Amino acid sequence: MTRDSTRPARPEDVEEICSGLPETWFGTSWGDVPTWLVPLRLSDGRGVKGDKGRGFVLYRKPHKTAVNPDTGEPYDDLLVIRTSNADDKQALVDGDGPFFTIDHFKGYNAVLVQQARLGEITRGELAEVITDAWVATAPKKLVKEFLA
Repeated sequence: MTRDSTRPARPEDVEEICSGLPETWFGTSWGDVPTWLVPLRLSDGRGVKGDKGRGFVLYRKPHKTAVNPDTGEPYDDLLVIRTSNADDKQALVDGDGPFFTIDHFKGYNAVLVQQARLGEITRGELAEVITDAWVATAPKKLVKEFLA
């Protein structure tokens, strides 16, 4: 483990980690939601960025479904990070970290985290969670190549 991976995570680490994964790009989903995407399928073994792609990390806009209990105001710095299944989602929510869920995401394999609370986990832990999100979302062939 490198020294960098043991320091507290920062919001700027999200871009560095996401962009370092194979065949990813920063675009939009759900209309205009800033999102890190991976291709839906591979063409000639490479990503098809003309596809809309599938999001694995989204920058969620403030919404009445996710409200800070202390202020009553919608969170304005939420990330939505995909999980591979409900058990992985629950493990992150039940852990000591900053991850949580809301009723709006019931039945959807993803957790939320405030960017302001990323420092409660290490950069290495954030990289693991984001990489797992990518693995859960990317085409199987690409994942197999990456993990080999």
